[in-house]
Amino acid sequence: MIVAENLVKEFKVYRRRPGLLGSLGTLFSREHRLVRAVSGVSFEIPAGGKAAYIGANGAGKSTTVKMLTGIMRPTSGRCLVSGLEPYRERRRNAANIGVVFGQRSQLWWDLPVPDSFRILRRIHEVPDPVYRRNMALYRELLDLDALGTTPVRQLSLGQRMRAEVAASLLHDPAVVFLDEPTVGLDLVLKEAVRELINHVNAELGTTIMLTSHDIGDITAICDQVLVVNRGEVVHQGTMRELLRTADTRAVVFEYQGEPSPEQAITLIEGHLEGASARPVEGGRITVDYPARRWSARQVMGFLLEHFELTDCVAPEPDLETVLRRIYTGPDRTPEALV
Repeated sequence: MIVAENLVKEFKVYRRRPGLLGSLGTLFSREHRLVRAVSGVSFEIPAGGKAAYIGANGAGKSTTVKMLTGIMRPTSGRCLVSGLEPYRERRRNAANIGVVFGQRSQLWWDLPVPDSFRILRRIHEVPDPVYRRNMALYRELLDLDALGTTPVRQLSLGQRMRAEVAASLLHDPAVVFLDEPTVGLDLVLKEAVRELINHVNAELGTTIMLTSHDIGDITAICDQVLVVNRGEVVHQGTMRELLRTADTRAVVFEYQGEPSPEQAITLIEGHLEGASARPVEGGRITVDYPARRWSARQVMGFLLEHFELTDCVAPEPDLETVLRRIYTGPDRTPEALV
């Protein structure tokens, strides 16, 4: 459904010369350098898939999405959405996709939301039964009637984002690109938006591509993860596969009797090379250990040997921790564009 083959996007960044003479000189001769925002990205999202496309600020996410939606043309490489090259067949592609960009609105700024929806209905030629079905769903989940006749420009960010998500799905698109769809929403409405997205995926087979910094959005919606860093895809797979790349794991345990918590921490760190221990609430202790050096079974075996355990668990690695390691790795560069 969505295919990217060696996508590359480069931008010219012009240099300004210092001083008045330098500024005048740029009128006749301008120097520039090429900055590569997307560098040979390749991936495939099957029809009906729900994939998160995530990375740090400046990793190349938004640039990739803009090429997939037809806003930008690749410097080289190719992308297909439902068999169409977006930048060559922009009209046909636009009719087949829904898009939410947090910083750009598809609603009419001076009109109330219901009027924008009626215009979008005509533009996409949405049949009456489909329009009524979708509007009933939006009213139920997103409480769109509460927006009343207020012009879009007077809505809060959260109110506008509710309408933006609904507008992107109004014509039952085959593919939806969502860029930070829950920004500005409270916890209840975030859950409602996630429920809506999962509903259209399950009922209509809509393909979802999500870019977000909200860990809750990623885990609640997506089953596939693409991680991009410096314009390159560095991981593609399921959420579980991504979590397994964690280089540090943890075991949390509770015990009774001796030794004291301070002595327990000293004992653990003295015998498990590379491990660190710290007390947490409830009288428990967390042991963080290098996954390449120790297994959870080895750590638990050590704890059983030295402590009278009352509870012991090995939780899944935390997604935020895994992503932080990728984002702050040695290859991170501040010069990349979004």
